[in-house]
Amino acid sequence: MGPNPLVVDVDTGVDDAVALAFALAKGANLLGVTTVAGNVPVDIATRNTLDVLAWLGREDIPVHCGASRPLVASYADATDVHGGNGLGGMELPASTTSRATLAGPAFIIQCAERFAGELDLVAVGPLTNLAIALNVRPQIASQIRRVVVMGGAYSVPGNKTPSAEFNVYVDPDAAQQVFNADWNDITLLGLDVTHRTVLARELWARIPGDADGAAGLVRGATERTFTERGKSGFYLHDPLAVAVALEPDLIQGTQASISVEVTGQARGKTSASENGSGPLVAREVDSERFVRELCQVLELPTMDARAGFENPE
Repeated sequence: MGPNPLVVDVDTGVDDAVALAFALAKGANLLGVTTVAGNVPVDIATRNTLDVLAWLGREDIPVHCGASRPLVASYADATDVHGGNGLGGMELPASTTSRATLAGPAFIIQCAERFAGELDLVAVGPLTNLAIALNVRPQIASQIRRVVVMGGAYSVPGNKTPSAEFNVYVDPDAAQQVFNADWNDITLLGLDVTHRTVLARELWARIPGDADGAAGLVRGATERTFTERGKSGFYLHDPLAVAVALEPDLIQGTQASISVEVTGQARGKTSASENGSGPLVAREVDSERFVRELCQVLELPTMDARAGFENPE
């Protein structure tokens, strides 16, 4: 049997682009990609996704544009991190493919019904599309085999505010709905584990400047992180989510009930009450194995996977 059918929900900024490259390099059975307003407005996220897939030689994968704003909250982007174009200023050749006609949430519903009991879904942006799909068709919670979410900060500070991780902050109402739905299997990867997975400056600097394919994408899209932003490492938030969907044993966690603050100064704060039920919240990650595998499949230079950095985002 081949890999399970997969849908990836993105707000394509830099780490989303690397996540898509990783999924394809791993041979994921990617049915399509849905886009949402998050790191950048949804039209830019959609264009970036089309261009990234074209760069990687996979224009056959459909891209379904989704929600243009959060359910209730005011929209906030992350162009300070990802650059105005979302790809760190890297200019990819424009794809000749157009976005698919079916909207993102509708595509999720369609795939959940068509591949009931088999479909995996990875959400690496705000959870607006998934919440809309749940509201329209609640039974997708039992039809989707596994959901992996990059979102939240459960025992560590946030990266948008002192208490909130960006994806949950952007649409806390959607996150609350998704986290409390009765899924077959849902894993939450918060900053607790994603901040332990790093592409180090030393590794980036060894990627040839004229690299093409996935390595060239990593080199170009992350360049701003190491130059203009002066960071010594790039967090691999979204690639880790794809990796966990394909290899769940990369992480260990505990089941917990999740509460989300939806308004006020604590907007986006996620709290986990461990009680033996609810989503699996990742607590540990085999970061060395993951970074080593990412470098291997994306044909990046090899180096000590423990290499870290001193100036986090």
